[in-house]
Amino acid sequence: MSALVVLGVGLLGGCGAVGRFLLDGAVSRRVPSAFPYGTLAVNVTGSFALGVLTGAGLGGDAYRLWGVGLIGGFTTFSTWMFESHRLAEEGQARLGALNLAVSLVLGVLAALAGRSLGGLA
Repeated sequence: MSALVVLGVGLLGGCGAVGRFLLDGAVSRRVPSAFPYGTLAVNVTGSFALGVLTGAGLGGDAYRLWGVGLIGGFTTFSTWMFESHRLAEEGQARLGALNLAVSLVLGVLAALAGRSLGGLA
């Protein structure tokens, strides 16, 4: 792997993180709730996008740049887990479990849909 690819992954990862911040904030402002809809929107969107890349057969450095860099920087497993745990600690264990389940199911479905769409290209 070249230094240019490593730099590209870093730059695109930063862009993905900014995109996550903006989308999460926009959703959270429009849907104020204890349930973390912003993180759900980010992760389901990212799962779909990664599915598209996979379905399109993107590989090698292109996949590293876009899949690992941009989408890897955009999606967030750690925030999903943290928010689920936080809900449980705050006495909202059912909401935390719902966050885990809904995010997992919708993420897998979004990835499958994206993969199907990407395969059409």
